[in-house]
Amino acid sequence: MARLGRLHTERGAIETPAFMPVGTQGTVKALDPRELLEMGVQIILGNTYHLVIRPGLDIIKAAGGLHKFISWNLPILTDSGGYQVFSLAKIRKVKAHGVEFRSHIDGAALFLGPKEAMEIQRCLGSDIAMVFDECPPHDAPLKDQRLAVERTIRWAAECREQPRSPGQLAFGIVQGGCNPELREHCAKKIVSLDFDGYAIGGVSVGEPEPEMFRAVELTIPYLPEAKPRYAMGLGTPAQIVELVARGVDMFDCVLPTRIARNGTAFTRHGSFAIKGGACKSEFKPIEENCGCYACKNFSRAYIRHLLNVKEILGLRLVSIHNSHFYMQLMVDIRKSIQNGTFAEFRREFIANYVPSRRVLAQRKAYRIESDLTNEKINL
Repeated sequence: MARLGRLHTERGAIETPAFMPVGTQGTVKALDPRELLEMGVQIILGNTYHLVIRPGLDIIKAAGGLHKFISWNLPILTDSGGYQVFSLAKIRKVKAHGVEFRSHIDGAALFLGPKEAMEIQRCLGSDIAMVFDECPPHDAPLKDQRLAVERTIRWAAECREQPRSPGQLAFGIVQGGCNPELREHCAKKIVSLDFDGYAIGGVSVGEPEPEMFRAVELTIPYLPEAKPRYAMGLGTPAQIVELVARGVDMFDCVLPTRIARNGTAFTRHGSFAIKGGACKSEFKPIEENCGCYACKNFSRAYIRHLLNVKEILGLRLVSIHNSHFYMQLMVDIRKSIQNGTFAEFRREFIANYVPSRRVLAQRKAYRIESDLTNEKINL
């Protein structure tokens, strides 16, 4: 089911399958826009909840919108804040018309509903706005899953009626966990609202990998072929290859830079810890034949040294490599689809790729941790 596509936005076309680096707070951690452009990034992701908390909507509006504020001229997709309904469950209350949050920074009250989420995204001026939804945990009782689906459908309809910035696209989100009936019901209702694209929500919420694949497989058959399909918050390199095979077009994930800051690098043969003693006297690059700036100029031994003495350059170099790795993976996927060799590419990639235990452990909570910072929550 792997396929090529082209998504047209106000700031340019996006070739799919595509990966969107996560710039939650207006920046892809440790990387600047020039570096992102050089490695072929087509679109980045921002977050409604976090940007309205800091620096605040007034500041971004005064700067002329999010693109000007962060000096990024290519497309931006903004998450609506619906994921924070899950990740910040301890400091929010779900109501019929939206969600009452307490800021994870200072405890200040913030209400987000369909109208508020779309208005914020209109003011941000993102190229793709996500509708506001309710994302329950994967092990939520069936009753709670049903309530979340009905709220998601109702809120999506409200979002559909809200004004948008010029040229702004809107994507609907399908919830329903791993329940076939709920997934079908939600997908059909969301598709009937005729959005510009559709996201598969309720994944990367702590579920085992087989359940994640099942949630995607239960949703894809009900999404229109002529519009983009976006798996939210996914995934590892191997997961991306497998999800492309299932017909997914767009991905986002914090893993490339998150595990880089912990001293772990991605390669075609899996991931490994550069901080480990094995790299102490290895004077080869992170990955042979990699064209990223880090691999062309520095050795594993030097990068390990930087990481162990806590020099910022070390985590930047691993972040550059990991992000470049993801972008090159998408290029190779698109080429293999175009050449009719994706099935072979998939077999070889999965056979050779062995993820580290550290990455497997972090996969369950990486997006939750991105919201729950070490800063004191004053309620």
